[in-house]
Amino acid sequence: MRIFHLADLHFGKSNYGQSFIEDQKYWIDQFMSLCDKNRPDAIVVAGDVYDSSRPTGEASDLLSSFISGVSDRNIPLFLIAGNHDNPKMLEYVSGILNKNGVYIAGRITKEIRHVTLDDPDGYGPVTFWMLPYIFPEAVAKILGKEEGIRTYEEAMRAILAEQEIDVSGRNILLSHQNVTSNGVEVERGGSESLVGGLGGIDYSVYDDFDYVALGHIHSGYHAGRPEVRYAGTPICYHLEEAKMRERGVIEVVIGKKGENISTQTIPIPPLHKVRYIKKTRQEIYDLLKDDPGRNEYIGIDITDERRTPEVEAYLRGLIESRGSVLLSITSSKVSDTVSLASAEAQAVKEKAIEDLFADFFTSQSGDVPPTEEEYSLMKFAAELQRNNRENDPSDSTDVDKIIEFAKNLGGEEK
Repeated sequence: MRIFHLADLHFGKSNYGQSFIEDQKYWIDQFMSLCDKNRPDAIVVAGDVYDSSRPTGEASDLLSSFISGVSDRNIPLFLIAGNHDNPKMLEYVSGILNKNGVYIAGRITKEIRHVTLDDPDGYGPVTFWMLPYIFPEAVAKILGKEEGIRTYEEAMRAILAEQEIDVSGRNILLSHQNVTSNGVEVERGGSESLVGGLGGIDYSVYDDFDYVALGHIHSGYHAGRPEVRYAGTPICYHLEEAKMRERGVIEVVIGKKGENISTQTIPIPPLHKVRYIKKTRQEIYDLLKDDPGRNEYIGIDITDERRTPEVEAYLRGLIESRGSVLLSITSSKVSDTVSLASAEAQAVKEKAIEDLFADFFTSQSGDVPPTEEEYSLMKFAAELQRNNRENDPSDSTDVDKIIEFAKNLGGEEK
């Protein structure tokens, strides 16, 4: 059985003032061509379909185009919500889509949504388990274990323990989390930063599954064992990601139960290559003077002197004359108030709400990061904001938790 594993599509993404809509439209077209060529038996998308819990009309159109393209090719599609997605929005028309082989899991439920393909390859059934992004409070509430679940790993182990998994058959899990190997984060993606390893889940929690399609981290790598793998983003969305490995579609080939599972990255060339140049001013001049690059997104860091309007104008003109776009220009070795302020503002815009909470907490506590429990409450508050929940004022449970956390964080008067 051949499966295409994707994650972190981030439809509607904008960064450095540049919209990636056209890049994403182009990528969808190329992906559909790849489907026509390789004919996968299923496609899995492991979360962060949208870049925002309030996607724009253009972003919604992208998802519609993607789903329609897969459905038109009669390929089963399995999709879960990530931490950037609005679960209710993703699930809104899931009942209708089911009839067309499109299966979506947006909200966490006690019984993980799962779909079995009876015999897609002659080796028996394959069950796809779809587990959206979880955080401890939500799992504790669903399972009625408010006092027994504190960490992300405890939450994951608890909800998986509730499932009736036939381990004699082939099982594939979609999950969107920070997965570690013996407490070590193998690698991070540039635009999906984490806070001091918080929220980590050891890969061993997934031992009952033959393959685990991961999302959340923007670089493609395996965690602990080759069959527990991140797909990475299909498009480079951040200058820090430009140095990472080749991007594309993870093709997963699964045979008989117990046989080795093979994976490979099938590259999809982007509409715009992203390039990050960090050199001295003269080295940058020399590099770009006769540079053959065209139609790129370029970030520049001048390492030996202050950025000036004249230098920026020269480089911008040179880059734009070749059909490329200057995403960012900074100077890292010399104090540059404007550049630093701009970079800091951009970093804030890219961070998740809970990570902003955690940064503030750390700054107010003598550089001591929040505990797992404290960060879980931050995540809880952030989820309320992201999912746009309409709380009943007469039911103060959720609000009380946030207020109590705020009291502990900064004092009751705040």
